Amino acid sequence: MTTTAFLPIVPPGHTPSNRMPYGALITLMMMSFLLVTSEFLPNGVLTEMAASLGITPGQAGQTVSITALAGLILAITVGSLFPRLDRRALLVWMAVLGAFSNFVVALAPSFWIILIARFLLGASLSVFWSMSLSAASTLVGPKRVGRALMFTAGGVSLATVAGVPLGVMLSNAFDWRVGFGIIGAALVFLAVALRFLLPPIPVTSSSSFAALGRALRSRGVGLGFSAHLLVVLGHFAAYTYIRLALERVSDASGAPIDASTIVLLLMLFGAGGLVGNLVVGLIVDRTFRVLSVSAPLVMAATILTVIAAPGALWAVGIAVTVWGAFFASWLLIVNTWAGNRLPDQLEASGSLVVIGFQAAIFLAAAGGGALSDLLGVSTLYIAAIVILAVGALLFGLTHRRDPIAAAAAV
Repeated sequence: MTTTAFLPIVPPGHTPSNRMPYGALITLMMMSFLLVTSEFLPNGVLTEMAASLGITPGQAGQTVSITALAGLILAITVGSLFPRLDRRALLVWMAVLGAFSNFVVALAPSFWIILIARFLLGASLSVFWSMSLSAASTLVGPKRVGRALMFTAGGVSLATVAGVPLGVMLSNAFDWRVGFGIIGAALVFLAVALRFLLPPIPVTSSSSFAALGRALRSRGVGLGFSAHLLVVLGHFAAYTYIRLALERVSDASGAPIDASTIVLLLMLFGAGGLVGNLVVGLIVDRTFRVLSVSAPLVMAATILTVIAAPGALWAVGIAVTVWGAFFASWLLIVNTWAGNRLPDQLEASGSLVVIGFQAAIFLAAAGGGALSDLLGVSTLYIAAIVILAVGALLFGLTHRRDPIAAAAAV
């Protein structure tokens, strides 16, 4: 995930160095890379995981939904659960927890044990995203926090470009469990690096339930966050089961594409995300109202192409690249909208954005799995397209009620 809207302040009494602490920032980037790769690796190995465990692909998709459920719970409660613990120590322990989760997935013989391990991964992810912004601000100060956040954003893009495809390659060459084991080992080394490369990170003020409620009651905010949830829900309803959709695609000869071509298409999705983050990041401050409506519609069009034109490999390749570009930039768009809507409640609005993501991922993986098993992946993708279109419509209505937008239009 990336962000531009809510920027945590530097704790009182802490003076960041004038030099960019690249070692510490790279450790944060690697943590986002490893955790996000862990989160979405099941998307790329869904078929192999289901066959190995004797379950349906829809049931295997619940390994993503349970992670999101844990993330949703922790996103709401993390400030209350750890009100005084130094954030460096918290990040170190979350890296250890992520490692433990991946080791269990790599070794567990039971689907239910894997679900428990994936719940622990969700806790690790949610705490990391809640704390990483404060960590970046502590390292570099508020004037350069955007530059620091590029590292955590880079980790997410790197996970989609290289992490998940590499995990799929390892699955094809060895076994789907190998990728999880390697990520677990990497997180152990990362925990040590975090301990020695990060400075102590004092606790900053955290969002309370009351602050979240006040933010939601602000004019147009409830409608906007409903639209945000629908956009993320529509994307993940399709993306969680992208392996099933890509297995329908054929090459020029009419033969189904092989596993290496699927890996390439997943890499194109991530490459599009890298470009999308860069381009949208340059223009989002001026165009977020237009992008909040157009981005979901473009994503809906690309998802339609993937499911409606399985015989045109070139069209599917272009579609997944554009899809990746627009979804990777979505958090930039929604955070910019939130920052403009709630300039005096930035931390609360940022928490709501994270909660919306986790809730949508959970609903998409859980409901999408059931729908895919019952009616097929084509029906699931059609539902995702409709949800994205409704999300775009709601954002359009939000802007009509926005006094700032109305004044600008006069």
